[in-house]
Amino acid sequence: MLQTEYSIFERDVEILFPTLRELGIGFVPYSPLGRGFLTGAVKPAAEYEEDDMRRQDPRWQPGNFERNVEAVRQLKELAASKGATVSQVALAWLLTQGTDIVPIPGSRKAERVAENVGAADLLLTVEDQAKIKQILPEGGFGERYIKEYAPTWV
Repeated sequence: MLQTEYSIFERDVEILFPTLRELGIGFVPYSPLGRGFLTGAVKPAAEYEEDDMRRQDPRWQPGNFERNVEAVRQLKELAASKGATVSQVALAWLLTQGTDIVPIPGSRKAERVAENVGAADLLLTVEDQAKIKQILPEGGFGERYIKEYAPTWV
């Protein structure tokens, strides 16, 4: 089992999937809600505590932050049309990527666990998936890490 970040926001690891599947290796995406961005409970980088990694995360920096907020707003419209939350859409999207992909969303509250479980019952149509790809064609705006910490997959 390989474990790394993977979500609607973070898609760099998709390059590994053909090899993982050829070898029969499952994939466990952590932070499937984009480090909280896909929950809608976000604020600009400067508003986080000094030791919070989101202060440095390029996706929270000016320019990228606003673009990501707009993408989440559009995802919220899609989610509302399905009677769901953005978090549920994000998790349902992961579940459409293959039976060998098992996300592990973190949660501190029972109601969030129940919300996350509800994603398993959410059906995303081909049109929904195309809309998601239109909103975030290659994932979130901004790199996953600052350059010094960025992994290389090939």
